Amino acid sequence: MKRFYTAEAVTEGHPDKLCDLIADSILDACLREDRASKVACEVLATKGNLLVAGEITSGYEPYVFEIVRQVLEEVGYPTEGVQMDALIHQQSPDIAGAVACSKEKRAGLPAAQDGFDAGAGDQGVMIGYACNETPQLLPLPVVLANRIVRELSACRRSGYIDGILPDGKAQVTVEYEEGHPTRLDSVVVSCQHREDKTCKKLEQEIREKVLKPALRFLPPDEDTKILINPSGRFVCGGMDADTGLTGRKLMVDTYGSMVPHGGGAFSGKDCSKVDRSGAYMARYIAKNMVAAGLAKRCQISLAYAIGVAEPVMVQVDTFGTGTACADDCLAAAVPLVFGLTPAQIREHLHLDRPIYKQTAVFGHFGRKEFPWERTDKVRQLRDALL
Repeated sequence: MKRFYTAEAVTEGHPDKLCDLIADSILDACLREDRASKVACEVLATKGNLLVAGEITSGYEPYVFEIVRQVLEEVGYPTEGVQMDALIHQQSPDIAGAVACSKEKRAGLPAAQDGFDAGAGDQGVMIGYACNETPQLLPLPVVLANRIVRELSACRRSGYIDGILPDGKAQVTVEYEEGHPTRLDSVVVSCQHREDKTCKKLEQEIREKVLKPALRFLPPDEDTKILINPSGRFVCGGMDADTGLTGRKLMVDTYGSMVPHGGGAFSGKDCSKVDRSGAYMARYIAKNMVAAGLAKRCQISLAYAIGVAEPVMVQVDTFGTGTACADDCLAAAVPLVFGLTPAQIREHLHLDRPIYKQTAVFGHFGRKEFPWERTDKVRQLRDALL
């Protein structure tokens, strides 16, 4: 049976990604000086205006406007004429109390002595996924879409393609047969450009200098639909054209249309927020499951309650591809190998470091520099099941 799966990716100049980048840059600035910082930072950008809002409790007061200017300049946007505002206050004392002292610790449970001191910063469901169809253990459309925007960004920054501007996006649809990717069905690329750049020249250069290297592992065939700037002219872009907001590119940040999303955004949040840290741990577990040969596809679902250290749900779904035992058996093995409390996740994945700015663009998964991409639990998983 044929099926089609689509993934989207955007450049750092896309208004939503610009906001994610600013929020994570503010988080990094706080963590650089105070690793115990609690940050929930949101950014809104629209024509001529940029607003930073949220809760920050830290021993360091970040220079918000300077960080905003620096990010705008790095991305390639002018800062002159941009009205900047900040509405920032401290974290709710009720939330702070729940995070600092978990329900288990308040109840005096013996387990509270080992990694159970901190409670989850919110309730919610987090999803992690891995599959064996690419070296990154990610769905192929996700890998290809991110390759395209990386190449597009590199071509702009290096001048390899003249006349292109920061805002851009890509969308890739791959045809699957019997669960395996077989051909590239369609590719859509939209790229902001200078007024003097002709659409014909832009299309030629993107085909040759962006798509050709980015799609070398699954080249287009004669039936592949390739659309480059299908709207035609794309001169007005960025926050001059669209309003940007943190957390709006949930599927871009994760696994595309193949995998559900728990609903919580990542950027601007410190690791006490399980929206982020729980999703990273879920990916870490799923990737190790697949790397261990225990499944060809694996989806991990974790659910937390605010103020409680232990997850209230651990679920494994291998979509019938499990090789060692049933999915409930795999789920029972997860807590034996992985620490799942917020404190254990923070410690094992080193999430109190200023590493978040680099996560904001080109996807949070599939990149070797991130600790949740390690496959160092393969042996322990096998031992727990055999």
